[in-house]
Formats: sequence, structure tokens, C-alpha cells
Amino acid sequence: MEAYYYNQMSKLHQSAYHAMKEGITSLQTSFTVPRLDARELSDIFFKIRLDHPEIFYVTTFTFRYYQDASHVEFFPEYLFDKNKIREHQKAMESRIAKLIRPVQGKPVKEQEQYIHDFVVQNIRYDKLKKPYSHEIIGALGQGVSVCEGISKAVKILCDRLHIWCIIVICDADPEHGVKYRHAWNLLKLDKSYYHLDCTFDNTLTNGHQVSADGTPVTAKNNPDALIRYDYFNLCDEQIYRDHRRAMYPVPAATDNSRFFYKEAKLSFTKLEDVQKRSIQAIRKKKPLVFHWRGGYLTKDILNELVKIIHEAALEKDVHARIHVNWPQAVLKVDFSQVITQDEIITDEADESDDE
Repeated sequence: MEAYYYNQMSKLHQSAYHAMKEGITSLQTSFTVPRLDARELSDIFFKIRLDHPEIFYVTTFTFRYYQDASHVEFFPEYLFDKNKIREHQKAMESRIAKLIRPVQGKPVKEQEQYIHDFVVQNIRYDKLKKPYSHEIIGALGQGVSVCEGISKAVKILCDRLHIWCIIVICDADPEHGVKYRHAWNLLKLDKSYYHLDCTFDNTLTNGHQVSADGTPVTAKNNPDALIRYDYFNLCDEQIYRDHRRAMYPVPAATDNSRFFYKEAKLSFTKLEDVQKRSIQAIRKKKPLVFHWRGGYLTKDILNELVKIIHEAALEKDVHARIHVNWPQAVLKVDFSQVITQDEIITDEADESDDE
């Protein structure tokens, strides 16, 4: 289990972190913490819950201090009473143990994809923001969550499988149209770091699946639905095309060799590869998703790709509907007998109403 944010703190902040963690995990109603200002206390409390997603039962606190005192009295506000917390803890541990059992002892590559696919297929992005949607109890217990809860679920599953994993947070930036903060994960695989944003892949997968007759399909009710991996093992250069910079310093991710589509040989540099794979997808009656790395994905390049895809579809007497993830240069193509009104759709992976 990586207590990453703890290790970045000063000795004084580590002391406050330790006091908070000990008091909360022992379910104390109040306890003392080294005296810091409200902003510092809030920051430490937030980082504890990033390092320890198993602390899902407390989401805020109050405190009071006395003149010239070296400590403050800290009052965590628990979501449940103590007996209920223990019930939920037992249920969560049982749930986590059951989830990781199928991939224990498997290669890390398989374990990471298993976690990603579980999130995409079984957790619904919760726009209603229930009290537990920022915690693992929402993601793993109720199957509903927002990005923070999803990233915490990814971390705790990685922790249990001994995969180095932290949660990355970027702040809101209203001046540039980013209303809310966002959370995702950074994993260490061998000796390199990679970004994994299961929330973005979740919204892409479940927001854009289309069946042969044009009706929406979700991974939740269709295990064979095409899962998106646009944000699976990205380097810094890739992730920060459509993510704000991390609020807190995190290790640099400089390697892009484990990007999912690259490893799956679905990262194309030649137009003829797109044509060949389009024909194969039509023959198999399956969608096609691929990454374009034959230069920047400009409108002119997209027009060339669209032309080739439509020509392949026309030969087989089907129609193509193309989704474009511009920042990551990923295209998803659905082939069907039905003519759709919009042949080219821009994918928006971000969840615009998170917080």
C-alpha cells in the first residue's frame, strides 16, 4: 500500500496525518492533532483519504482550539454509527477479496486490465452525487460513483494486488471552462509510471455504445460491448492534452510504450492499415476502435480517414458512424445497416458535473 502523500509531507504535517489516521481508524469521536491552520488540516485530511481509500466512512470534520495551545481538538464527522461502520468495513473487505481473487498471481498487465474493465462494466457514473459517491462504498458497494470514488476503487484494488498506485488530483479552472476538480490514477509498472483514467474510459464506453439497430448499449447490461481504452497507460504528454496539471507533485510519466492501443497493435500510421482493419471489422460485424499516430490528427487527416472508412463500408453495403476523441487521436467506428443522422461525432470523455 503506497502512502505516497504522507511521504511528501514535512515532519509536522506527518505528525498531524498520523494523529488523524489513528483517531479515525479507531473511530474516536474526538482527539488532539498538532495545531495547524484550517487549510493545512483540510489538506492533510484530504490526502489521508487519497492514501487510504479504506477510510470511506468519514468525509469531513470540525475542530476547535484554545489560545496558546499547541494542539487542536479534532472532531471527525462519520457517515454512520460505529456498528454500521464495522458492518460496512467487513462487507467492503469481503467484496474486495472476492473481486481480486480471479487475478491473484496473474501478470500485472492482466491485473490492471481486469481492474479497468471491472470499473467500466460495473460502475455507473453518478451524476446525482450521493453522499457515498466519492468513496469506495459507492463504487464497490453500490456500483455508482464519481471520479474520486472510481479512482479510490482502482487504488484499493491495486493495493490489494500489490501494484504501486496513487490517486492524482487536478484542480478546477473556471477561467478555462473547467468547473470541477478531477481524479484519476498513476501506476508504476516495472520501473516506469503510467496514467490510468478509468472514469474517462467509463464515460466513453457507456455513453456511446450503439447496437446494430442504432439503440444505445451499455457495458453494464452487455458484457460484450466494446470497452474503450483511450486513457489506459498514458504518458504525461498524452494525459495532459485534456487534463489539467496535477494539484500535487507526482512522478513523471515519460514512457508511452504501454499505451493500450499501441500494445494491442491498434495504433496506426498508415491509411492502408485503417482500410484493412475496417474491412475486417465489417466482416466480423464488430465495431472498430483505433489510435492514429501517423502525424497530428488534423481535420484534413480526419477527412482522409473518414473517406477510407466510408469506402470500405460502401463496398460491403453498410454505413459507418464515427466517434472522434480529438485529444487522444482515437476513433471508434460503428458499422450497421441503418443510416444515422450524424456520421461523425466528437466524443467528450470528461464528466462535466463532477466536483
